[in-house]
Amino acid sequence: MHKRPKGVLSVGWACITCAATGRTEHAPTSDDYPDSVVRRFRFEAGGGFGWKISALTTPRERPAPWKIVVVTGAPSWAEYWAPVLAALPQDREMVVVDRPGYAGSEPVEYVGDIQVQARALAPLLQAKPGQRVLLVGQSYGAAIASIMAEQNPRRVSGLVLLSGYFGESGPTARWLVQWGSKVLKFIPRDLRHAVLEVSGQPGQLGHLHAALERLRIPVHVIHGDKDDFAPIEIAERLAVQAPTRRPVRFERVPGGNHFISDGPVEPLLASLEACIPVRTPFKLRLPKLPHFAWPKLRIGGRTAQA
Repeated sequence: MHKRPKGVLSVGWACITCAATGRTEHAPTSDDYPDSVVRRFRFEAGGGFGWKISALTTPRERPAPWKIVVVTGAPSWAEYWAPVLAALPQDREMVVVDRPGYAGSEPVEYVGDIQVQARALAPLLQAKPGQRVLLVGQSYGAAIASIMAEQNPRRVSGLVLLSGYFGESGPTARWLVQWGSKVLKFIPRDLRHAVLEVSGQPGQLGHLHAALERLRIPVHVIHGDKDDFAPIEIAERLAVQAPTRRPVRFERVPGGNHFISDGPVEPLLASLEACIPVRTPFKLRLPKLPHFAWPKLRIGGRTAQA
């Protein structure tokens, strides 16, 4: 597979235009929707770091049965998910975060430790009474989400690794990192942090495998077969070899590239919905009473049934 110039240019150009215009996101697409549909909010990071983290959410009058929490990749821009948030049905909620060191989230500095990021993002897993959480880790965020799920076992009901990056780059990502490393001091902050993250992830993958080994929840891997940033072969191998307590469900997306969330909304929503177990209605079944044969009585030479 050859590197995809369009993918390289789109990521690089997004960072450059943001730096030139002073925006914190690649494009303010959430502004295309009413505040009642897609809303930006900020929360204090976990772990006692004192950072303010920025995220997008879907406001709901009543708590939805399932809350979908998305940990984005590198660069980490929640705005790519605005159309998905807007199309979400009313019986679902979604929160998509700008990870520490990106977009509108603090700190300004690079945060390279995936365990630190997992602790910082833990408040996203808070749910309302009766609500369950489906945690989605996208690209570089897949390893971070896995650690979050392991660190908060009672808060997460399912884990999805979407276009997961697991230490081995495809041709487009490899070219982008090689190029970015040479001009690290001159490229915009978000692109610089993305290059540093991808370069430093392989040495931290032990934390990912340790987390997967301890998870008891269902794990799903969703990956496009045209992904030239994170090869699908690596994701397939992880799904087969991961030391999870139950088999990992793997979904291949025909024709899907690395940016599945930036494509058609309906197929992505269907893939995420397939990761939510269908709850069958409860039926109260009374136990069958044993059949007793009453003894026959003899009365005045006649036999009568008691």
